[in-house]
Amino acid sequence: MNENKRDFNTLVRAVRQFRDEREWGQFHNPKDLAISVSIEAAELLEHYQWKDADQVRALVADPQTRAAMATEMADVLLLLISLGEATGVDLLDSAFAKLEQNAAKYPIEKARGRADKYDQL
Repeated sequence: MNENKRDFNTLVRAVRQFRDEREWGQFHNPKDLAISVSIEAAELLEHYQWKDADQVRALVADPQTRAAMATEMADVLLLLISLGEATGVDLLDSAFAKLEQNAAKYPIEKARGRADKYDQL
């Protein structure tokens, strides 16, 4: 786990440095960053819009399309890191806490192989 945290912290520092070198901190308020996360997530969704499961599998198998999707995913991740910075939220700690919450809501013995919401298990 320390290896992942070090790697994630290195990424957080790189995002901060990128922002600071460009003096963009003045624009990185929580509202605008949250809006930007949503916009970038929507750009990711465009790749999947109106596609059935077989078409999506074909898209993901195509190296160019997968690279374009990876770019959109990276945009979302980088903006989430910036939003975490702007709000004082430790995303790594929050993600592990959310996994623990989900494990409690979706116990293996009830949720395995099911897509039901926790209150329907």
